[in-house]
Amino acid sequence: SARRCCTPAERRRVVALDLRNHGASGHAARMDYDAMAADVAETLRELRAVPCALLGHSMGGKAAMRLALTEPEVAVRLVVADIAPVQYPPHYRAYAAAMLAMQLAPGMTRAAADAALAPAIPDRAVRAFLLQNFRSGADPGWTCGLREIADALPAIEGFPPGGAPYHGPVLVLSGARSEYVRPQHRLPFYALFPRARFASLRNAGHWLHVEDPDGFVAAVD
Repeated sequence: SARRCCTPAERRRVVALDLRNHGASGHAARMDYDAMAADVAETLRELRAVPCALLGHSMGGKAAMRLALTEPEVAVRLVVADIAPVQYPPHYRAYAAAMLAMQLAPGMTRAAADAALAPAIPDRAVRAFLLQNFRSGADPGWTCGLREIADALPAIEGFPPGGAPYHGPVLVLSGARSEYVRPQHRLPFYALFPRARFASLRNAGHWLHVEDPDGFVAAVD
């Protein structure tokens, strides 16, 4: 039989972080990129994982960029997955509003929550992504800091100014079917990351690490 190649996690130490208001991390009213970058830096130092190769996707990519700009000694290289250091339109505010408005009832199932969100969020894949944060059962609710995230969306949509350029190597990896990284974004990248290089995965959109995991691993390894 063919010998299976080892994955990056089998060859390197990999630390996967939940940003504040996400996953198992604590909830906090402040949710700007300076705060998120500081969280990441603090955690990495506590784990004795500095310096490191720093990778972030979407909002996590903006947090990773901010950390590289403000504390460049943390990152020996940076991978930014399908996001740019620019202001984005407020597309996600409607999602957050629909989630906050959803009527929760004891015993509510994930299927019922999906049906409740469908009129406001018709894309099934987007609902499935959002519902990863839904807790069903006797006490249904949202495991993420939904109110905090909703209130912070104006900051999350943007990118803070300031910080000297990061001169380490940077890979900007995008999905060819995604519109998050466009040709006009190269100038803002080069202004902050002079050694940026760009690549895309032909068979992926914004969720490139899910849609083409093999291609993603090969590109960032």
